[in-house]
Amino acid sequence: MGAGTELLVRAVDALPDDALRAPSALPDWSRAHVVAHVARNAEALTRLATWARTGVESPMYPSREHRAAEIESSARQPADVLRRELATTAEELDAALAALDGPAWEAQVRSALGRPLPAAEIPWMRVREVWLHAVDLDAGVAVTDLPPEVVDALLDDAAGTLSAAEGCPAALLAPTDRERTWSLGPDVHPVQVRGAAADVLGWLVGRAGPEALEARAADGSPSPVPVPPRWL
Repeated sequence: MGAGTELLVRAVDALPDDALRAPSALPDWSRAHVVAHVARNAEALTRLATWARTGVESPMYPSREHRAAEIESSARQPADVLRRELATTAEELDAALAALDGPAWEAQVRSALGRPLPAAEIPWMRVREVWLHAVDLDAGVAVTDLPPEVVDALLDDAAGTLSAAEGCPAALLAPTDRERTWSLGPDVHPVQVRGAAADVLGWLVGRAGPEALEARAADGSPSPVPVPPRWL
């Protein structure tokens, strides 16, 4: 979590102020929107950590509409404010997590979508945010820059989540630089998707196309790379 935050902050600090207003890799969002979202996410996760510590319910966001409006408003702030808030909200989240003791880590809170979860999942929720949004910033960080352990953990998360999504294709993800595989969709795997683990992840989470991958049917013949559902 800390390493991902440092990477993101460095990438943002390296951008000229006007470059924050340029488009990001996410549809309809500028880089400023990405920075604003990550800052507001830190505040939301701090609320969850506070909920776990105090027992007083404190949802991530009052509503989806409020969350969207807050990001939109924050994205219009001056560049120096965006940079400062990205760093300070991350520090506040670190402090809130450091304040949790054993029982608090097991306390039940809820995700933005209402899913019950133990507070112990909060750091992982932040890991996903900082590493993938560093890529979304479109400022020189690629999925291939993610550490192997982060790539593998994201493959675990995304494959598991997407397998439960309606219309998820059945495939066996078999990275050429790993000794393990990941199952996607139903248990029957008519297609095997191969490529470097980071390229498989980029395709799976919608951060890259399938160009660096190859797919083969059960009989070994070439097959089109399937299209996974949207993740997060």
